[in-house]
Amino acid sequence: MFDIKEELKKLPNKPGIYIMKNDRDEILYIGKAINLKNRVRQYFQSSKNLMPKIKTMVSKVSYFEYIVTDSELEALILECNLIKEHRPRYNTLLKDDKNYPYIKITTNDEFPRVFVTRQMKKDKNKYFGPYINQKALRETVELIQNIWNIRTCNRNLPKDIGRQRPCLNHSIGKCKAPCNGKVSGDEYKKMISEIIDFLNGNTQYIIENLEREMNELAKELEFEKAGKVRDQINSIKSIAERQKIVNTTDEDQDVIAFARSGDEALVQIFFVRKGKLIGREHFRMNGVEGLKRSEVMNSFIKRFYSGTAYIPKEIIMQEDIKERKVIQEWLTYKKGYNVYLKAPQKGDKSKLVELAAKNAVLVLEQFGENIKREEKRTSGAVEEIRKILGIKKDIKRIESYDISNIGGFQSVGAMVVYENGKPKRSDYRKFKIKWVKGPDDYASLEEVLTRRFNRAKNEIIELKNKQLESKYGKFTNLPDLIMMDGGKGQVNIANKVLDELDLYIEVCGLVKDDKHRTRGLYYKNKEIILEKRSEGFKLITRIEDEVHRFAIEYHKALRSKQQVQSILDDIKGIGAVRRKELIKHFKSVENIRIASVDDLEMVEGINKKQAIIIYNFFH
Repeated sequence: MFDIKEELKKLPNKPGIYIMKNDRDEILYIGKAINLKNRVRQYFQSSKNLMPKIKTMVSKVSYFEYIVTDSELEALILECNLIKEHRPRYNTLLKDDKNYPYIKITTNDEFPRVFVTRQMKKDKNKYFGPYINQKALRETVELIQNIWNIRTCNRNLPKDIGRQRPCLNHSIGKCKAPCNGKVSGDEYKKMISEIIDFLNGNTQYIIENLEREMNELAKELEFEKAGKVRDQINSIKSIAERQKIVNTTDEDQDVIAFARSGDEALVQIFFVRKGKLIGREHFRMNGVEGLKRSEVMNSFIKRFYSGTAYIPKEIIMQEDIKERKVIQEWLTYKKGYNVYLKAPQKGDKSKLVELAAKNAVLVLEQFGENIKREEKRTSGAVEEIRKILGIKKDIKRIESYDISNIGGFQSVGAMVVYENGKPKRSDYRKFKIKWVKGPDDYASLEEVLTRRFNRAKNEIIELKNKQLESKYGKFTNLPDLIMMDGGKGQVNIANKVLDELDLYIEVCGLVKDDKHRTRGLYYKNKEIILEKRSEGFKLITRIEDEVHRFAIEYHKALRSKQQVQSILDDIKGIGAVRRKELIKHFKSVENIRIASVDDLEMVEGINKKQAIIIYNFFH
């Protein structure tokens, strides 16, 4: 039995992080402390100075854990990492956790590629971005390809030069074919250097070169080619004009301001790169009621920069923050160069902050009603279901299950997860039915539920014994409510599995009418009819449709895979390795069927004789 009063006495006078948990081992709150003893004790002393939300949280705490660190900086890093991983309910969280794309140039390669990535790694390649406007990103990459005609393939060059004929891109004039030695390494590197200049905003000399080329083509009466060059010039000018100059410095900056209403805050960020405003974005935060403005800014800075790949040298804030020094130290450590946090009171930077703040107010007003409607159809709908069923505890996570098969062929199970009324696709799971033969949906459901919750119990035990790292525990999050796609029979199966595993989780089922349409819920041997226009009923039908879709798509994929395998199996002289290469190269049997002998010969490991065999098989 955890005695909170006794454990408080054992807390050390050292920096670290503390983790508050409830009686179900769920993490309620994660915090950082310069002095663990002083900070944690504050929660369990007089509650007069605590905010209502924190009072509620403390009332649910059954025990706490803590990790001692050597410094406040280490505690900050650990706090940010754990909050991002566990997303505790009572921490102030970002509701729009986005990972923006970058343009990556593989300058480490002899013949570099240019492509879009969402991961910015610590390597010797070059990254440009982040790009907030997806359309602008696509246009930029397409423009680079059209002007410089660099390769898009992932062939190992120069090792593979001359091993295969050039691809279709070379035939249509979109690649200079370094794979066949049709462009020298020096000439290719010159193109890459020009692309880097272009992405850095140095477009003038590129435009001048293209204008000279256009004029030369016009003189030679090559008007069609000259027209294409003219279109490229216009595209470059269009992209350059979008990047509005906002100051004279060449430094990268993020400008951050916010507006708030009740428990919500709307944070606006302007992304300034080399003195140019390349885009802006807004983020929603919840759990801010009762917090000082500086605390809202402090929380946002930690949450946002623990997840974003790019950190500029200067972060300009609307409000100064208490932890500015340690956060600067953390960001500097993270990026390898000095990062500065500033809250200007006057000058050009202050005007930028004012502009961001005005935009935050406008966006909050614009989306205020949308936010309310979204909450009504998600977390509001979950609350409606909780009240209708008479469940006393909060419902955060709902899981639903379905079985898909045709006459017992390739039976599969599907599990979908909704948290706070929204699908959490990263937690969806697929199951191939292993123990049940034939079309027995009830037995198949029992197998899926047994495997899912037995795995959960084992992982929880391993986690407690420190034998399993938390990131590998894929089934440890237990639902607050299981929603079966059926009535009494399916509910009884779920309860049977839970009883055998000594787990208590609320279970309800969907009641259908004569036309197999959902009309209500089956809970604790009672049928509860729902108003069809209610948000709770709409959420139930969305969950029902989603679990059906997920199960059917998985079943189709398995059937298709087996059918593909059986067709290719019939081609004599083509073994498993080459069948795999064919699918990898062409993506589908239909593409293999319409491929020419030359196309087939381009596949890794396929020679002329085998290409003819494959072609003749389909023709």
